[in-house]
Amino acid sequence: MNFWKKLKNKNRPASRLGGPILAMAPMADVTDAAFRRIIAKYGKPDVMFTEFVSCDGLCSSGRKNLLPILKYSEKERPIVAQIFGAKPENFYESAKIIKKLGFDGIDINMGCPDKKVLKQGAGAALINNPKLAREIIRQTKRGAGKLPVSIKTRIGYDKYDKKEFKKWLMALLEEKPAAVTIHGRTKKEMSLVPAHWDTIAEAVKTRNKFDNSKNRTLILGNGDVKSVADAEEKTKISGVDGVMIGRAVFGNPWLFYRGHELRNSVFEIALRSAAARVKMIFQQKNTSGYFKDSYFAIQSYSSPYLKLSVLLEHAKLFEKINKGKKFDVMKKHFKSYVAGFPGAKELRIKLMACQNAKEVEKIILAFLQSIC
Repeated sequence: MNFWKKLKNKNRPASRLGGPILAMAPMADVTDAAFRRIIAKYGKPDVMFTEFVSCDGLCSSGRKNLLPILKYSEKERPIVAQIFGAKPENFYESAKIIKKLGFDGIDINMGCPDKKVLKQGAGAALINNPKLAREIIRQTKRGAGKLPVSIKTRIGYDKYDKKEFKKWLMALLEEKPAAVTIHGRTKKEMSLVPAHWDTIAEAVKTRNKFDNSKNRTLILGNGDVKSVADAEEKTKISGVDGVMIGRAVFGNPWLFYRGHELRNSVFEIALRSAAARVKMIFQQKNTSGYFKDSYFAIQSYSSPYLKLSVLLEHAKLFEKINKGKKFDVMKKHFKSYVAGFPGAKELRIKLMACQNAKEVEKIILAFLQSIC
């Protein structure tokens, strides 16, 4: 039985039994190995995805430059590799590579709105080419063997058309992927308008009419989900099997535990670890006389102690794991971590000038000392 079926059969954390499958969305230059390890430690979802990787690149002489994107740790399982492209033969070869790397599944990107991706006939461009999309799914499944293959797509290209979307969805469902994640916006809408969850609900009805068996393709909804409670509410309204959360996890690695047991044992250990780490740093820097009760000082999600401690840990992991990546990529997370507390704006300006984790640590420690 593939992991998707196990998740559907309630093989999940006790705090989420009966709720939707929760997935963290694949995001370029965001969901790298360092960020996923932070998420796995502070609030692991049911399934995680890598950044997307080019099939053409994996099948070229430049493969070695892309393989670091496919790094993962055992703590991230189940972990799915997302790939994109427009050549079925390269999907077949890429699937074989991913299988050898030990991933739990493969996801095909059929929704990316990036112009460079669209020019290749890949990503959301496949919405306009269902024949090619179907062949890509077949070749990916052939190369994947027993690994489950899933798809992430959108509700349309330039505009939403009920009839055309149904035809597109049926083309995907007929290839029997393990799961289809539907971003409730068109390619043209990007993320500029509210997600159309009513359309996602219609997709679930279409799936149910096509196949209502236990082994049917799972449907996950995506778009404007801000918390676990929000995911549960959207599940009730739409009938999806799961929910994929993206931007809301920025600077909020404990998101997947929020809305359930605040003092979940795993989460509490992580909190205590963060508190102890900050306290130890203060002691090492001979800054005694403040930070009297570190654990209670950081319990709040908006606490600068918690946010900045995890930011520092994230920055150090980024340097350690993502060798070769520019540190500027890490700065995408600064705005989210450094927000919601007095002095955040000024601190963020200073952090944006940093070129490495050591500089980040120096500035964070100076800030924490100033507010204690």
